[in-house]
Amino acid sequence: MQTALAVIPRPPRAALPSGACDTHTHVFGPFDRYPLIYPPEHPMPLAPAEHHRRMLDAVGLDRCVLVQPTPQDTDVELMLHALAQAPTRLRAVAAARPTVSDSHLDAMHGAGVRGLRFVDAPSPQGTPRPGAIETDEIPALASRLAERGWYAHVWAKLPRLVEQLPRLLASGAPIVIEHMGMLEVAKGTAEPGFQYLLGLLRDGRIWMKLSVCRCSQSPPDYPDLREFHDALVEANPARLLWGSDWPFIRMEGREPDVGALLTLFRDWIGDPLLAHQILVRNPERVFGFSDE
Repeated sequence: MQTALAVIPRPPRAALPSGACDTHTHVFGPFDRYPLIYPPEHPMPLAPAEHHRRMLDAVGLDRCVLVQPTPQDTDVELMLHALAQAPTRLRAVAAARPTVSDSHLDAMHGAGVRGLRFVDAPSPQGTPRPGAIETDEIPALASRLAERGWYAHVWAKLPRLVEQLPRLLASGAPIVIEHMGMLEVAKGTAEPGFQYLLGLLRDGRIWMKLSVCRCSQSPPDYPDLREFHDALVEANPARLLWGSDWPFIRMEGREPDVGALLTLFRDWIGDPLLAHQILVRNPERVFGFSDE
């Protein structure tokens, strides 16, 4: 497994509002101390905790959320290490199976974890991702999520979301959809699955992360996603979060720049008050940054 230190981005064109948050990032390594449970064949970026903080400083992000990557399975040692280095600046979305003990969940909560991640997105080869905890496990954990004020974060392709969401919502677990629901750009905004997500968002039944780089076929400016992005913002900005996905796994040669992504987001939003809501106020609600 080849590794290289993840690129530190340039700052966005304009300074970010105080409290701005990236709700979807990862930390990796050093791999001799924090080895991956399921090392992939593709190159992995090296992004240890101190390098992650340099990325935040470079773009002016005061807050950030770490998301457990599937190759790490349920081993959260690295995540907890990173949280301990910046406890007021960071929150996290971990991974756990229904067999997890309450004491472990409580310890993670004390460290800054505010949700669990569930993945039904197959690998590029079409096979299940090693280490992924699938959405079928959410109902068994729903009451324990609710007890701690946690959210279930779901990464799945749009057809799978449409199939699973009625059951997941019935479980009572608050649902955050990652990567804009892995929408299908070629089918347009009128596609029934995307319209279904818009309806749930409009009714306040789900949260959505605006993360353009996993769905678009047109980097670096992602014009093919603009109409989808606009539709989500129009549906319910009070239920939107922004995430970069740094350090961009499996995007060799196509990695975006976090500062450029933030500039693009604010250009597309247009309204500074709406941008503030999505970058600051909404993450405060979901991840408890205002608990301090």
